[in-house]
This record gives sequence, structure tokens and C-alpha cells, in this order.
Amino acid sequence: MSDLNEHELIRKYIEHNQFGILLGMDFTILAKGIVHYRLTVHENHLATPRAAHGGAIAGLMDAALGVAALSAVCEQGKVVSTLEMSTRFHAPALLDDQLVAEAHTITVGNRILVAEARIFNSSRTLIASGSGTFNAYPKEKAGF
Repeated sequence: MSDLNEHELIRKYIEHNQFGILLGMDFTILAKGIVHYRLTVHENHLATPRAAHGGAIAGLMDAALGVAALSAVCEQGKVVSTLEMSTRFHAPALLDDQLVAEAHTITVGNRILVAEARIFNSSRTLIASGSGTFNAYPKEKAGF
């Protein structure tokens, strides 16, 4: 298997993902369908003086699940879109926490994929867990 981090569609995703850039997120594809997505909690992510807004955590969840799904189908010239996602919050993410979302696909069909993820802080405290369902479709429909 080639290094999926260097795949053309992955590179284009990184270039065009303005939301990920806005939140300051980045990722590493460990293998097809397996991703670690990172976010350090900064002041612009906060909902209180200390804790991150749930939307920032949900954004990290969606990104991790989505790239896990994308990495499973990019070699087929497909991209993905989120059909459904759930996020369960277990503990607050605090200012300066370095979060890692560990995501993996559990079902990869021709068009429908399902992925799961868990988000931890650097102390390995579980911050959130979730899953998502994704639609795979030709890259041309997304403008790639």
C-alpha cells in the first residue's frame, strides 16, 4: 500500500479544508481506514474560561471519522460526505489540552461507510466517543 498521507485526494482535502485550518486541526493516516486527528485547545475553542465548546469537539470528531472513511476509498477515486454522526461527551476538554481523535472504519461498502472514534487528551482521559455514517461518491462531484 502506498503512503495514503501523500495520496492526491488527501493532499487536495488538506488544501481545501478551510474548516480544519480555522480550527487548527491536522491528521496522520496510519493505514487505510485508520486515522489520528489532532487539535490543541486554544482560547478561540473555548465556551467557558477553561473548557472547549462542544462544537469544537464535534468538529474534531466529524473530521476524524470523515478522514478515516476518505482514506478507505480515496484509492478508488472517491470522496465522502457525512450522512449521520453521533458524539458522546465524557469529560471536558480544557485550555491547552492536546487532543487526539483515534478513528477507524468498521464497515466499508461500495457507497456507505461506517466509522468510530474516541477522542483523548494527553493524559489519555476519554473526552468524547462517537460514530458516523458516510456516503462515498466520485471525486468529480466534489470538484476534485
